Amino acid sequence: MEQQLLGQVPHLTRLEVSERSGVPLTVAAELWRLLGFPQLADDEVAFTDGDVEALRTSSALYEAGVIGPESQAALVRTWGRSFARLAEWQVDLLTQVVVEAADSGADPVERLTAVASDVLPRLEALQAYTWRRHLAAAAGRVLSDGRAGATDVALPTAVGFVDIVGYTTRSKELDEAELVAWLEAFEDRASGVVLEHGGRIIKTIGDEVLYVADSAADAAAAAWELTRIGADEDDPFPAVRAGVAYGEVVARLGDVYGPTVNVAARLTSHARPGSVIVDRGAHDVLCPDHAPPGPDGEPPGPWRLKRLSRTSVKGYARLESWVLREPRG
Repeated sequence: MEQQLLGQVPHLTRLEVSERSGVPLTVAAELWRLLGFPQLADDEVAFTDGDVEALRTSSALYEAGVIGPESQAALVRTWGRSFARLAEWQVDLLTQVVVEAADSGADPVERLTAVASDVLPRLEALQAYTWRRHLAAAAGRVLSDGRAGATDVALPTAVGFVDIVGYTTRSKELDEAELVAWLEAFEDRASGVVLEHGGRIIKTIGDEVLYVADSAADAAAAAWELTRIGADEDDPFPAVRAGVAYGEVVARLGDVYGPTVNVAARLTSHARPGSVIVDRGAHDVLCPDHAPPGPDGEPPGPWRLKRLSRTSVKGYARLESWVLREPRG
């Protein structure tokens, strides 16, 4: 199985990999650490020619300036975490093959090796395709919003958090398989709604989804839709609450940072079940002061908002917030 995955039977020590690649052992060891690989003894045979080539490639990218010293550690660490999670999920799928083979009386190792030989090249090709499509989309956003040639630039962005109501209680009622299925269904449905409203999922954190959108209106619409679905007793989607904030956000290595992200998280923790709370930044975009009020005397635009009392949350003593009401029309 190791030969199938690595392309060769391991036959090199880390000292030999360092020598053949021309990369100092201290540099190679730091790279492997950032990628999340276990540290091995100098005389332990665990490497292949692929490791030699990977070090050479990393060195070439560094020398070409593609990976700079200020971003190398963060970038490589992100790679390691992302692929580690993906590998864990894929191995779970492959182990199902082993269980099925054992139940049928077949040799599990032979069955697993045969499946891996057929499936892994396809998975690898699909991963490359997915990466290139996301790369093209990300490049388009960078070129269109003025970040080309700049790094860690704060740009106006809407940030939304959606949190399952009563997650702790519900999780205690489910066994492990049921809990996983429940969370996967939540993530899948939430991701779909966010994408339909022009947003992008940043990450899922157990019972919570963090997403961004270029406009506060899109972020609010996604949050409103999810709370509406969650309030439907005939829909298996769980009850949720949400917070949306709009302001400058730094996007870096697939994650987002800054006070706007913190405010969105705090608003979510303060929201009542089935409600969406927005901050001052989102409110001012959804209901601009310079526009005349609607026929009913309320702020213009499709959203009705009710001002809440200033509230104190962690890090913000008196935070202004509004709760979304049923949109007009």
